[in-house]
Amino acid sequence: MLVTSFPAAAFATNCYVVAPAAGEECLVVDPGIGVLDTLAAVLAEHRLRPAAVLLTHGHADHVYSVTPVCSSNGVPALVHGDDRYRLADPFATLDPQLLAMLEAQFGASATWAEPSDVRTVTDGEVLDLAGLTVTVSHAPGHTEGSVMFALPGVPDDLAPAVGATSTVVSGDVLFAGSIGRTDLPGGSMAAMLASLRDKVLTLPDDVYVLPGHGPATTVGRERRTNPYLLQVAAEHR
Repeated sequence: MLVTSFPAAAFATNCYVVAPAAGEECLVVDPGIGVLDTLAAVLAEHRLRPAAVLLTHGHADHVYSVTPVCSSNGVPALVHGDDRYRLADPFATLDPQLLAMLEAQFGASATWAEPSDVRTVTDGEVLDLAGLTVTVSHAPGHTEGSVMFALPGVPDDLAPAVGATSTVVSGDVLFAGSIGRTDLPGGSMAAMLASLRDKVLTLPDDVYVLPGHGPATTVGRERRTNPYLLQVAAEHR
C-alpha cells in the first residue's frame, strides 16, 4: 500500500494520500490549509488519480482544501453524518482572532463553498474505494462526527521492525502520546474516553496509527505509554 503524508501550511495537520500502488486511483485524507501545490506534486510523482476525499472530522484545519480538491478531480467528499453540518461553514466556530489570521494569510472565509458532492458515512460502514477496503469507525469526542479509517495493509516503506499488519488513520482521536482536545464546540471528554475504551483499546497492538497531527505510532506503543489510554484501561479493569 502506497502511503504519502505531508503537513499542511498551518497547524501541521497531516494530509495523507493512500493508494494500492503507484499509477492507481488514490484516496486523499484531510486536505488542510495550503496543501494544494504539494498534493498536486505528490499525485504527479506517483501518477495517482483521486477517487474520493475522506475527512476524519469537520474542523477547518482538516477540510480547508476539500472543495478545490474535490472539484478539480470530480470526486466526492466523505464525512460522518454528525459532522456534515460543519462543511457548510467550517469557520463558524473558530476564535475570531484565529479566523482573522487565517483570512490574512490564506484568503477570506467568505469565499468558502462546500463540495458539490458530499456523502455521509456511518459507524462500521465498509467502503470499497480506489481498490482499497476502508472501514469507518465512529469515535466522537474531539467532534461529534470524528471517525477513524481502518485499512487492511501497511505502508510499503514501513520499517519491518514496527511489526504492523494493518493501518488506521486516527484523525484527532489519537496522537502519539496524546489525544485530540475536547474543549472546542462539539467536543466531549466523556465521549472521547468512551471512544478510547471502545474503539482504540479494542484494536490489536500491531495496528499502525496515522494521526491527524504529529508522528505515526502503533496501538501497542500507545497502549503502553499514552497516559490517556493508561487511565482508561486502569478505570475499566
